[in-house]
Amino acid sequence: MNFNYFIPTRILFGPGTLNKLGSVPLPGRKALIVISAGKSMRQNGYLDRLTGLLEKQNVSYVIFDKILPNPIKSHVMEAAELAKKEGCDFIIGLGGGSSIDSAKSIAVMVKNPGDYWDYIGSGSGKGKPVTNGALPVVAITTTAGTGTEADPWTVITKEETHEKIGFGNDHTFPVLSIVDPELMLTVPPDLTAYQGFDAFFHSVEGYIATVANPVSDALALKSIELIAKYLPAAIKDGNNMEARTQVALANTLAGMVESLSSCTSEHSMEHALSAFHPNIAHGAGLIMLSEAYHSFFMDKSPERYADMARAMGETIEGLLPDEKAAAFIKALLKLQKACGVDSLKMSAYGIKPEEIPTLAENAWHAMGGLFNVDPYTLSMEETVQVMNKAYK
Repeated sequence: MNFNYFIPTRILFGPGTLNKLGSVPLPGRKALIVISAGKSMRQNGYLDRLTGLLEKQNVSYVIFDKILPNPIKSHVMEAAELAKKEGCDFIIGLGGGSSIDSAKSIAVMVKNPGDYWDYIGSGSGKGKPVTNGALPVVAITTTAGTGTEADPWTVITKEETHEKIGFGNDHTFPVLSIVDPELMLTVPPDLTAYQGFDAFFHSVEGYIATVANPVSDALALKSIELIAKYLPAAIKDGNNMEARTQVALANTLAGMVESLSSCTSEHSMEHALSAFHPNIAHGAGLIMLSEAYHSFFMDKSPERYADMARAMGETIEGLLPDEKAAAFIKALLKLQKACGVDSLKMSAYGIKPEEIPTLAENAWHAMGGLFNVDPYTLSMEETVQVMNKAYK
């Protein structure tokens, strides 16, 4: 029952909330706007809307538009140099998790010397303290997946070593986040599914993690319930504002879970997949691992898996304890089928069976800390076993 609650982010939630950026106090006078290398922020008019609202507040800006779906360290360093050169005093991440995560990492490197990897605490990182803090970050999410608008975490890949590592501290919470489901109406069905499952597994892992607490538990179960109920509808009809809003809420709740609890080794394994194969969307990687992973863990924490099955709408009364836990796997597979992602397989992304031991070693090397909060500590052999079982 001992826990530390700290989520200092002001979150403006709901359809139309982007417009509030024209009047809400901002943390600086010149912003570095961070967006992806794709076309969607410009084509959908979101970038123009943002710059217009900044101009309304007499805030100037510079744009960095190179961020990849799996963001890389070299872009963090390049953008930080641009922000320093241009005298930016805050960072805006506009887009999905990759843009907002990058904004957080850039904000750190504008104020601290050396290389970004100097501050990473695992893998080949040097684990130096972030003594100078970070520039303020404003997060404007256009997807419902990572929950990064409500947590301090940022995931960046060091491309030379295939290390995809999470990082964050008190300074990397956004000071302001805007969650406007109207900005999510343009996300295509497949990405809606991958992002929704990313949020789902943040909550699932946060619920089974040994550092879970009563507050993260309440948020996790609500998030799981909302995704199970509304994600299929958001995929079926992207213009369904009710479904989009409920999935967006589930995602923000999942980000709060990440602030208060933790992911487990399922995320470590996925980071290895997409570090070596950047064409894999993070949520897709989690989906491909999930049945094997949670089938392994369900008897290690049966009451928690039963709770999650109940949250997903399964009737578990009258079942034996192991059957109650197994009902979660049944609900998981049902949800994957309803969302059209039940046929995903690693081989379609170029992963070969003989790579699995290397990927398992990478999971331990880059994100080994998450194995320590699992309900049961996997051996390397068991890690390989789970990943082999997930392979199709």
